Amino acid sequence: MAKGVVTMSEVKIKAEGSIAINNVYRTYIDANGNEVEALNNINLNIKPGEFISLIGPSGCGKTTLMRLIAGLDKPQEGTLLLDGDKIEGTNYERGYVFQQANLFPWQNIEKNISAGLRARKIYKEHKDEVAHYVKIAGLEGFEKSYPHQISGGMAQRASLVRALINNPKVLLLDEPLGALDSFTRFELQDKLLELWKERGNTMILVTHDVDEAVYLSDRVVIMTPRPGKVEEIIDITLRRPRNRTSEEFLILRKEILEKLHLASKPSSVEYNL
Repeated sequence: MAKGVVTMSEVKIKAEGSIAINNVYRTYIDANGNEVEALNNINLNIKPGEFISLIGPSGCGKTTLMRLIAGLDKPQEGTLLLDGDKIEGTNYERGYVFQQANLFPWQNIEKNISAGLRARKIYKEHKDEVAHYVKIAGLEGFEKSYPHQISGGMAQRASLVRALINNPKVLLLDEPLGALDSFTRFELQDKLLELWKERGNTMILVTHDVDEAVYLSDRVVIMTPRPGKVEEIIDITLRRPRNRTSEEFLILRKEILEKLHLASKPSSVEYNL
């Protein structure tokens, strides 16, 4: 088995981390004063420890939905629940990783990774964990380096473990690999699976890359163009580690592309074909 790749049976699934999204609507006013319906009657249940991908065209509300789960925004109608409790405001139990690493440029990597512990005033009790997360991120020897001194892939690994060190029930991944080159992207996909194996967190990924969704996910949630709705949920039952060139993988890839109405269209940047 390739290093960093994981079978489902090896994942230490947590007992917590279920998400229930019930009849959620979100409308906002754009810069021109027009009302825009971003999400329309979203219903989705996510089990503890699942790896879910949200996929769909730009503007379909994927990031809006992630912001609602994170507690960065509120719906006009409907409820979002974490383990049965209503989501209200941000909380360390819901970690968020953005497309850009967003590390603090004035702090070294070690301090960036421990930033959440410091903010929660529990750094002293968990100080020994910082070295562990530096190690699993593959950043040993770069603890005292600053973000501008390391590569984009290394910075994104630091961003991932900065969210995980707070031991969140749910990790929200908003296209965290979208700006990386293909080689680094593949490497970090396996790193994500490795971290998922160790931590057992529920992971929710926004991506425009169909291959990435099939490679990583237990289920792929396909969303419609605005207003965003859940069009279909596809179970990915392929055994891990997954082979991107296998017949089964390519069949699933084609099925999702057909659902996205792109199978017969030219390749586009949107779906990284």
